[in-house]
Amino acid sequence: MSDKKGKPTPKRKEAQAKLNVSSLSPAASKEAKKSLKAQARVRRLETRAAYMRGEESALPVRDKGPARRFVRDYVDARKSVTEYFLVIIMFVLFLTLIPIPAVQLGAIAIMYSAMLWIGIDGFVFSRKIKKAVAKEFPGGSTKGLGLYGWMRSTQLRRLRAPAPQARPGVKK
Repeated sequence: MSDKKGKPTPKRKEAQAKLNVSSLSPAASKEAKKSLKAQARVRRLETRAAYMRGEESALPVRDKGPARRFVRDYVDARKSVTEYFLVIIMFVLFLTLIPIPAVQLGAIAIMYSAMLWIGIDGFVFSRKIKKAVAKEFPGGSTKGLGLYGWMRSTQLRRLRAPAPQARPGVKK
């Protein structure tokens, strides 16, 4: 018996009896199952929409809290080359398929310079984020927020989840 619920978990037979799906005729049972699936789908879509809007109740634990919202807005207000990292790597991959050694060497040079740039920018940006969070939320922990912001900054803006709330160029 759990202290949180105050009652024991029902047995499978009891839970299924509450649904009354199995006790119906086969045709009615099929309709009831379709109805339950449709309701579940609507709930999932509503939850996903709330998540993308950034509603606190729909966010997973890793995205909850005012400090994380601040970091998301801070990252989204910044224009950066780092968000195009995957595009650059795809371009490099394409260049390595060209059977000209000079082009392949150039592609590798582009890849390593992009990785170096992303690494240095991530380190510096992570420190900026932690300073900004410490200033905005004095006394709060900044553990993990730098990496959280840096990882968000490496994603293409339109693929970020939850969707960006701040417009680029507007400083937070």
